[in-house]
Amino acid sequence: MRLLLSGIVIFSALLLCQCGTVGTGNMGGPTAEERTASIASEPSGDFFYGRRYYVEKTRFWGYVRRPRQSWDKAKLVMINESKKKQPDRLPENGPDGARYGYDQNYEYRLNGYFTGRNAYDPNSDQQLPEFMLTGYEAVNKNPGWLFRPDDRYNPIKITIYPR
Repeated sequence: MRLLLSGIVIFSALLLCQCGTVGTGNMGGPTAEERTASIASEPSGDFFYGRRYYVEKTRFWGYVRRPRQSWDKAKLVMINESKKKQPDRLPENGPDGARYGYDQNYEYRLNGYFTGRNAYDPNSDQQLPEFMLTGYEAVNKNPGWLFRPDDRYNPIKITIYPR
């Protein structure tokens, strides 16, 4: 009996230790070294890179950064659509692949600028920088993790943020 209890305790401890292991995220993608090299070799210019981050019922758009800047420097933004609608401006109850949020984790090349104002997202209770979108182009529909290889995406709560 004591041997069985010891085995259960050891198994439980090993299982708990696995939860925080680096690389156990659910987003896939390149190694950290490959991501760093990719960012370092990006073309630069008067544009931004954006990563769509969709969480149900929130109104923020995703993370935006300058070329050659690490994703840790990206800002979670609200998009001002007065000049250009955001890429997934579709009904929320449409069919799969044709509804608001279909482009979760797509990477875009964005044209536009930060307005200097903040906008309020009532569902996440955050004041976020406002980005005036003037154009966009999808550059990668499956770029993998955003900040770290152990990023875990959950569509109903905020789980991906710079740490």
